[in-house]
Amino acid sequence: MLRKTIAIGFALCTTLAACGDTTGERLVYGAGAGAAGAAVLDANLVTGAAVGAAANLVYCEENPHRC
Repeated sequence: MLRKTIAIGFALCTTLAACGDTTGERLVYGAGAGAAGAAVLDANLVTGAAVGAAANLVYCEENPHRC
């Protein structure tokens, strides 16, 4: 059951993640995806939002051709 929940959380984060055109959009989209993933996994929403925002920002900065 735990593996299924984790898989659903990752899938949700992947589908919700969008790079955005500006740094602010990237932070907001990443935070939303991280918070949604944390909600699915019954984890801390603030931590999920922070990790999602940071991850989306770093990903888009490292891979601008994919955003």
